[in-house]
Amino acid sequence: MRLLLVEDTDELAQSILRFLRAEGHAVDHAADAATAEEAMALATYACVILDLGLPDGSGLDVLRARRRAGDRTPVLIATARDQISDRIAGLDAGADDYVVKPFDLSELSARIRAHARRGQGLPETRIAVADLEVDRAAARLWRDGAEIRLTAREWAVFDALLGARGRVVSKSVLEDVLGSFDTAIEGNAVEVYVSRLRNKLGPAVIETRRGLGYVLP
Repeated sequence: MRLLLVEDTDELAQSILRFLRAEGHAVDHAADAATAEEAMALATYACVILDLGLPDGSGLDVLRARRRAGDRTPVLIATARDQISDRIAGLDAGADDYVVKPFDLSELSARIRAHARRGQGLPETRIAVADLEVDRAAARLWRDGAEIRLTAREWAVFDALLGARGRVVSKSVLEDVLGSFDTAIEGNAVEVYVSRLRNKLGPAVIETRRGLGYVLP
């Protein structure tokens, strides 16, 4: 899944980023309100993890602005503010969940998966794709009961195609997904990862639409 982490404390942000990326998610990072607002306006996320105390404003203001704009992306507030009044304010502003620092990263990940499933209208985490069984929440897939292991970046590309199943996903969108891992990517990175996925999943699983992009039928 593609996620947005809004957190200004660098050490904590890096810890969360490492954990979520190791689980196969593509995660963008915003360290202030302005960057968060821009990211949420331009990209589509499965879930947003939002701190409240940001250097240039309040996370609640960011959340309220996106809800007024009609953005229904699941938002999980992760903050040090532990007063009941803070929790109520966050939920009233449109948050889907509220966790208090320090929190367990495994629990944070589980909450993210749960809210992302609901946001996508996916009460069941396992779905069938051709002869594959896919668990999006756990970032795992199987064929005939045998698990096929994907790297974090391979899964990120596959999950982006899965989320748009039946629709063409452009190369630029997939480049953004790979770029979310905060490492430089080569110009042919998308082609490389699509080729790796075809080698593991079968050549017919991902179709190329020349001049347009790729599609998971």
